[in-house]
Amino acid sequence: MKAASITEIKKELKHHSQQQLINYCLTLSKFKKENKELLTYLLFETGEESFITSVNNEVSEQFKTINTNSYYYIKKSVRKIVRNIKKHIRYSKKPATEIELLLHFLGELKNMKVVYHNNTSLINIYDRQIILIKKAISKLHEDLQYDYNLELERYL
Repeated sequence: MKAASITEIKKELKHHSQQQLINYCLTLSKFKKENKELLTYLLFETGEESFITSVNNEVSEQFKTINTNSYYYIKKSVRKIVRNIKKHIRYSKKPATEIELLLHFLGELKNMKVVYHNNTSLINIYDRQIILIKKAISKLHEDLQYDYNLELERYL
């Protein structure tokens, strides 16, 4: 079965009742965890600050559970955390949120018990996040760019 385009789906949804749309959303949320998380964000995360705080708390907890016995496990865990952050960034679609989440990630990585400077993969992950932050900063207003660039300087 070939999936319909977004415009086709949008046109078709206009012809359905509110109750049918609710049922479609609930059915959609049952199939994938990401769909459920996206609906949770859209429905319950009223303030962007509370969303950022909850994601940052989740990231901090994930950093506490990293197995530091070898760089292999550290690298796998850090990549998993980055994937989780990227997923939340896709939900929000706001550059300021992206910057806040990635800056928190950099801070947690820098404060980790094991020094990440000894591993090339971890250095590359760290550098890639800095590049993404700079790209997101360029999308903001000049005053915010200045503030976030000052904050980013702490991590360079």
